[in-house]
Amino acid sequence: MLLAPTFKSATTCHTAALLATAISLVIRLLLNPVLGDNLPYITLLAAIAFSAWFCGAGASIWAVVVAVTGARYWFIHPTHTFSIPDAAQSLGIFAFLFISSIIIAFGEMNRRNSDRIRSTREELEAQVKQRTAQLDTANKDLRELTGHVLHLQDDERRRIARELHDSAGQSLAALAMNLSRVETEVKAQMERLTDTVATAADSAALVNEITRDIRTISYLLHPPMLDEAGLGPALRWYIEGFAERSKIAVDLDLSDEFGRLPQEFETAIFRVVQECLTNILRHSESRVATIRIRRSADDVRIEVRDKGKGISPEKLSEMASSRTPGVGIRGMQERVRQLGGTLEIDSDGIGKGTIVTVQLQIPVPTALAASVGT
Repeated sequence: MLLAPTFKSATTCHTAALLATAISLVIRLLLNPVLGDNLPYITLLAAIAFSAWFCGAGASIWAVVVAVTGARYWFIHPTHTFSIPDAAQSLGIFAFLFISSIIIAFGEMNRRNSDRIRSTREELEAQVKQRTAQLDTANKDLRELTGHVLHLQDDERRRIARELHDSAGQSLAALAMNLSRVETEVKAQMERLTDTVATAADSAALVNEITRDIRTISYLLHPPMLDEAGLGPALRWYIEGFAERSKIAVDLDLSDEFGRLPQEFETAIFRVVQECLTNILRHSESRVATIRIRRSADDVRIEVRDKGKGISPEKLSEMASSRTPGVGIRGMQERVRQLGGTLEIDSDGIGKGTIVTVQLQIPVPTALAASVGT
């Protein structure tokens, strides 16, 4: 339904209605040589319709009064007088008033319907804005909760890593020493206790292997080197072990003068690289990987590239819309988002590899410290 436009004030409405009536009188006056006494109200009905549609009932009534007065004075014989005309002319005036009343009634009804529709639309828009604000608040709360969960997860990993290293590591070291002593003593009686010596040797080797595995798990959960020596040494240590285990050639491009970052930034970068290499091993079938980390005055850029089977455009679109990302990718996205950064996953198509790019803004105090140090 077409909504009737309205003027802002009553004065504007009355002025517009009277002006439209005056213009219609002038036009009819210009047509007087052609029309004569015929159709005295032909142009005035247009002014009444305009007033009813745009200006309201009150202004339209004034327009009718002016129109009838002007028509009687200029167009109804005898002209230039306000005397009461004959019956036929009175009937014409009555017909004009009747038609004008119908036009005004329809105009007023349309204006009321328009006002009611406009009011309903404004209420709906207000409700939509309210629901949108509620959704924004809920999304904000969810992001804060996700950040808190990630923070608790990192703290728990540090605690488990410390406990594994301190308690289990020491106990296993003592056990290894005892077994080594047993092995030495048993070797003195080699001829009589050959089987016992072999068992002890196997046990010692097994203990050493378990010790290495526990140390590796502890370091993978949260490498102490990350807190003690910084991001560069921790990444080099991890990549060396990953390459040995996976037989994937990994090239790390990271300056020795990279410097330190806040703990949460170093942890996030380490976890992003760790997750990217895990995805390359599980999904890409690539035998090589390239990691490039660059730091400027106020940001850090991480780029992880492989030459594997790549990702189709449809899969990339689904991942970008957050409908089907894996748990690992969702974790990377949340870590980067919590630090105010961006994460992009791109691929030239099937068989052309994948590129993961992360951009993080360095906090101002850290950026200033880095610039002073250089």
